[in-house]
Amino acid sequence: MLEFKRAVSPLLRPMQLLSEGPAAAAAATAAALTAAELGGAPYGLVVSAGIGGGFAPAPLGSVVVAEAIVAADLGAETPDGFAAITELGFGTVEHLPEPALVRAVAEATGAVRGAVLTVSTVTGSAGRAAELLRRHPGAAAEAMEGFGVAEAAAAQGVPVLEVRAVSNAVGPRDRAAWRIGEALDALAGAFRDLTPALATWKEPSR
Repeated sequence: MLEFKRAVSPLLRPMQLLSEGPAAAAAATAAALTAAELGGAPYGLVVSAGIGGGFAPAPLGSVVVAEAIVAADLGAETPDGFAAITELGFGTVEHLPEPALVRAVAEATGAVRGAVLTVSTVTGSAGRAAELLRRHPGAAAEAMEGFGVAEAAAAQGVPVLEVRAVSNAVGPRDRAAWRIGEALDALAGAFRDLTPALATWKEPSR
């Protein structure tokens, strides 16, 4: 995960978030944001970045910028199928990054725009991939941390962005088809290209 520090033009500095899953990501992000605030250097933007699985709009090696950061498996099973936690009258399942920032980053990097789904269990079957797309037809990628990062950022009023490079297709697990190295190279290239977009973006007043 990376953050863009305002007033330093332009600087990307790692928060050193090394965790898997939304709960660990939320805890680590909250701790980093709090420490920065107390240290007198609050963050202006949190960028959750990494590799992930891609749905059809995002082939291997492509980059995805989240138009929506969605908790795709936060809810309950019912006789009629899955019900999101919001359908039960609780919480939230979606954070929407600033549209102008999403557009600027996507244009700068050539990234696909779409929803990035946060899951606690990575998809490993064609059936679950199809079910996720049925519930979230705008999905472009799947990962494990974005929603946790977004929850922590929202709690402190800090804007959030999620950027993913696609290392594998969402669906049946086929390790031989994974392209982790290529995805990491694509992610590094995206950050070289998006830095000017971040430098010109105007942070909303807090």
